Amino acid sequence: MLAVTLTAACQSTPDEAAPPNGTPRVSAAPTATPSSSGSTSASPSPSASSSSAKPVTKSDNLDNITVSGSPMKEPKVELKKKPWAIDKTRVKVLSPGTGATVPPAGPVEMHYYGVNGRTGKKFDDSFSRGQTATFALDRVVPGFQKGLAGQKAGSRVLVAMPGEDGYDKQGGSQQAGIEVGDSLIFVIDIVATTLEQPEGDKQKVAADLPTVSDDLKNPKITVPTTDPPTELKSATVIKGKGAKVAATDAVTVNYRGVLWSGGTVIDENYGSKTGPETAAPTELIAGFGEGLADQTVGSRVLIVIPPDKAYGPDGNEAMKIPADATLVYVVDILFTQPTQAPQ
Repeated sequence: MLAVTLTAACQSTPDEAAPPNGTPRVSAAPTATPSSSGSTSASPSPSASSSSAKPVTKSDNLDNITVSGSPMKEPKVELKKKPWAIDKTRVKVLSPGTGATVPPAGPVEMHYYGVNGRTGKKFDDSFSRGQTATFALDRVVPGFQKGLAGQKAGSRVLVAMPGEDGYDKQGGSQQAGIEVGDSLIFVIDIVATTLEQPEGDKQKVAADLPTVSDDLKNPKITVPTTDPPTELKSATVIKGKGAKVAATDAVTVNYRGVLWSGGTVIDENYGSKTGPETAAPTELIAGFGEGLADQTVGSRVLIVIPPDKAYGPDGNEAMKIPADATLVYVVDILFTQPTQAPQ
């Protein structure tokens, strides 16, 4: 683990930037969630379905739904008949993407448009706010995870889910007009998800810095025999074309760290069974966070961290880092997401 700071950070995922109405969260307890305006709104509160409502025959296909409009722009969604319901979560790729594959737990950056199958009316969307939303799929309603896991970034996907994969466990959502048993329809544009490895153009690195091998899955660091620099050095080995990392973003990374003196590996997660790790730069040792700021997703970055921005005169006994050690890290930036709702 990247010292005690990242170890702690990996125990919890930063709050997703979530829209205020009918958010696809799994939490059953009412809690305040950030909205795109910076204010808070209550999570869905229980709402009993109408006892006088007639049962709706559940469909086994998506033929009743018509979607028009271009990807990454607000869609028009029409139901040929309503009320309408679906038998189980079903998915249709409206426009295939060619990007990274969405892992089972996400995270996923997306635009979405939600319609209630009972009423045929929109209950929430991100397009009108002009701000994408980012979710960890293991923290949202099951229908989102079933519908998006395995899809490709760049795709527009139609997902319809029955109440049991939507809001039934929360008792519906009075705020969003969702009753128990309502089937929900989402048109989702998958903007980005976690990369498997760095993607971009190779860059020239200064000759006096350590070298990094070209292996994308298991890079090796070779440290020069010269004295280390006294200031932090950050060099882009591969320049990715994804989003820029903000100072307060949570970043998902693969990494390897060595001592400048001797090149001994002191920290790494390449080949880890748990996969890439996620933390905010502000939760890491100072030099690590500074070295990643303003880099882009898809990049491989070399960071040389002097003692005053690492572990200083105390070192780190658990990691076998001696006093006043200079550290060298190679870091692959695979995803970035805000830890705060946009203001």
